[in-house]
Amino acid sequence: MAIHDDPLWQQDLLRLGVARPFFKEQSIWAIWVYRYGRRVDAMTPGVGKRFRLRLYWLLFRLVETCTGISLPKEAEIGGGLRIFHFGGVFVHPQARIGRNCTLRQGVTIGNKSEGGSVPVLEDEVELGAYAQVLGGVVLGQGCRVGALSVVTRDVPPGVTVAGIPARPLHGNDVGTLPSP
Repeated sequence: MAIHDDPLWQQDLLRLGVARPFFKEQSIWAIWVYRYGRRVDAMTPGVGKRFRLRLYWLLFRLVETCTGISLPKEAEIGGGLRIFHFGGVFVHPQARIGRNCTLRQGVTIGNKSEGGSVPVLEDEVELGAYAQVLGGVVLGQGCRVGALSVVTRDVPPGVTVAGIPARPLHGNDVGTLPSP
């Protein structure tokens, strides 16, 4: 499948809403390399796949170094990913991110300990600058995480949380987060 035929890539481009995004948005470089890696993984084994896999790793390291965005191809990321203010974004290879999610600079989506469980972000989740989402938590559809927050518990759909540890903001329908 060519990149222009990839529906997830097309959704990523639509979220940007700018012409010639490769000249205006460094984050799109990392998203493109991620989508390329996923396409390479889906290829039939052979010389072509081995060559493209090496190319992927070269591009991955180059873009990761230049942009500070680590989106390993093993992660499951839905279409429409948007990364604002690139830099310091790290996604665990086993993480799952739904459609139309937004990440800002300094975001970490990972485990609490080596080999531990990793987060799942459902569709339309927004993470503020330097938010940390750690462990086997689920962030429900449409929830928001404030800047500098640390999320270590599930967040129900539509709830906005902030703080260390992250707690629902005043005015949310949910008074407390579930116990770990």
